[in-house]
Amino acid sequence: MSRYGSRIAALERRAERDRTAVERAIDGTATAPDAAESYLRDGAGQAIWLYVEARTGGRLVPFSPFELTALERAMNCWLECYTRCYGVELEAEFTVREAAELLVQTRNVDDVGQLLTGVPSRDHGAAGDSQHRLEQ
Repeated sequence: MSRYGSRIAALERRAERDRTAVERAIDGTATAPDAAESYLRDGAGQAIWLYVEARTGGRLVPFSPFELTALERAMNCWLECYTRCYGVELEAEFTVREAAELLVQTRNVDDVGQLLTGVPSRDHGAAGDSQHRLEQ
């Protein structure tokens, strides 16, 4: 197990709780479009950033197959929650590597979410909001 093992496990547990809450939401409060930002920035974005952190800075941290699977499962859970906020059901099967590459290229987690999932549509205007750009 890598030094990121406990963080990955915590992310996965939190993602599963969030997905369960979204699936159980009857009144729509957990699936309002405003909640999408939280699932993307505080959820999927954290999982993606953990991967970027482990792969940059001159120190390649090897993940066990279990850790990599758990990290991807967490990220994909949050991407599913994100799309549900827009009324779109998605079975996310993205790799954390492809998401990380997009994050490094765009420096914007909103763009990553939109490019991976296609939600919201490009003409919706939500992706690319400069307030969500990564700080250096």
